[in-house]
Amino acid sequence: MFNLSLNTILKFILLLSFFALSAAYFIEFALGHLPCALCKIQRIPYIAALVLISLFFLLNSPNKYILIILIVMFFLGTIVSLYHVGIEQGVFNESFLCKLQGNSDVNSAAELLSQLKTINVSCKEVPITFMGFSLATFNALLSFTIFAILIKNFNKYEKNK
Repeated sequence: MFNLSLNTILKFILLLSFFALSAAYFIEFALGHLPCALCKIQRIPYIAALVLISLFFLLNSPNKYILIILIVMFFLGTIVSLYHVGIEQGVFNESFLCKLQGNSDVNSAAELLSQLKTINVSCKEVPITFMGFSLATFNALLSFTIFAILIKNFNKYEKNK
C-alpha cells in the first residue's frame, strides 16, 4: 500500500511515541488523573522507542538489533494493554502488579502510616473514556499497530540487506 522508507516509518513511530507519552503525562499532571501501575508499565515501550529510535538516527546506520528490541517492547506493550483492558472489563482479576505503588522499604511506624496514606489507584477503574473506549484500549490498538508496522518493516529490512 504505502512504500515508505524505514527512516520515515521510524520518524513516524518516534512522533507517535512522543504524542502518546505527552498525552499520558498531560492527563496525569494537568488533568490530575493518577495512573495505575499498569498504566505506568504501558509507557515503557514509548520511552524505549524515543531512546532507541534516537540512537538509530544518531548511529546513522540501520541496526537490526534496535528494531528487534522495539518489536519485543511493543509486543509486550500490547500484551500488558490487553491484560489491562481485561481487568477493566472484569475478565481478569487485579494482580499484584496493580498494587505496586513504589518503595516497600518501611523502617518505622511513621513511614508505614505515610505509605498507607498514599493513593492506591485501582487498575480496574476507568477515569477517562473517549468514544466509549478506555485509554488502555487505545493503547492496545496503538501498541499493536506499531508492533505490526515494525514486523512488516523488519522483514523488508532483512530482505534488503
